[in-house]
Amino acid sequence: MITNSIKFHRPNPPKIHISNQKDGKEWIFGFTDNGIGIKKEHQKQIFEVFKRLHTKDEYPGIGIGLSIIKKIIKHHGGRIWVESEPGKGSTFYFTIPLD
Repeated sequence: MITNSIKFHRPNPPKIHISNQKDGKEWIFGFTDNGIGIKKEHQKQIFEVFKRLHTKDEYPGIGIGLSIIKKIIKHHGGRIWVESEPGKGSTFYFTIPLD
C-alpha cells in the first residue's frame, strides 16, 4: 500500500499517513495518501488479480499487489477496503482480529 501511494502520486510530493486503532475485537489500520484517487466504480476492482486501471506506460506494475494483500488479510480473518475520491487521494483500511 505504501508503494502504491508513492507510485500513484499527483505532481505534488506524495504524503502518506499511517494510523491504527483498536476497535472491539480487531485492529484497524489505515494508509492515507494525497495521490490521484480512485473512482467509486473501480474501488472493488483494484483488489482483483491483474485488474489494472491504467496502462503500463502510465504506471508500472502488473496488478497483483493489492490482490496478494487481500488474500493475506483474509487468511488472518481480516477485511480490506478503500475510501477514495479522484484527485483527492485514498485511504486503504484493513483489519486484523485480536484473537
